[in-house]
Amino acid sequence: MDSLSMIDTWSAEHAAVAVVDADGTVLGTYGPMDHVFPLASVTKPLVAYAALIAIEEGAVELDQPAGPRGATIRHLLAHTSGLAFDDHQTVAAPGARRVYSSAGFEVLADTVQDATGIPFPQYVKEAVFEPLKMTTAALVGPAGSGAEASCADLVHFATELQAPTLVAAETLAEATSVVFPGLDGVLPGFGNQRPNDWGLGFEIRSRKCPHWTGDHNSPRTYGHFGAAGTFLWVDPEARLAAIALTDRPFDQWATEVWPPFNDAILAETSDRR
Repeated sequence: MDSLSMIDTWSAEHAAVAVVDADGTVLGTYGPMDHVFPLASVTKPLVAYAALIAIEEGAVELDQPAGPRGATIRHLLAHTSGLAFDDHQTVAAPGARRVYSSAGFEVLADTVQDATGIPFPQYVKEAVFEPLKMTTAALVGPAGSGAEASCADLVHFATELQAPTLVAAETLAEATSVVFPGLDGVLPGFGNQRPNDWGLGFEIRSRKCPHWTGDHNSPRTYGHFGAAGTFLWVDPEARLAAIALTDRPFDQWATEVWPPFNDAILAETSDRR
């Protein structure tokens, strides 16, 4: 894919990228696919997926209390629990506004761990990583930001997101649709968004501007980016997913190069649709 040559300008010591069709076909790759990268907040979709599995198994329920008084697992997944970004201080009433919270994912992990009796890193491994043959993936730190994996592993996850085998299609559809619609909030790195739409652990592109995906990504696009210079998105209308892992921390460079790069991928693959 010619668009992948744009990665040469990113000034990352290591970068690995993959573009994945809806049937799991890898349309193009760049860089060392087996190199293990810290994922930063791209951890959250993996943790959310483990929570969805726990919900389907009956270990926990989406609307059971968790976190601050009045909050539920649904609130934690949708960043509406009212917990602050990186501590357990409550800064808003549950459901009042979108407050992006890594601390909320730590509470989520503790809730699943208490319900299953399995240490949460082990639960993620058994529920997500092992079935998807993600051999290098591991949760080695906080549930909101502490996973690591190779691009090859995330290809398996991107394939799962486009044709789920570990959860029901209806469950994934709910998780990748807007939850608590109409709530405003800050998208880290991209400022206030009105509204700031999210699903259950997945950010929804909607009509956000500015944004880290491309201008031509559909509003239904969902995924996540991370402070380690990482992202994963799935565009159901384009029937395409893209993964980018780097060792260059997210900063202005990413806000400048990621959107045109994603648009170039979409343009180059448009004849498949």
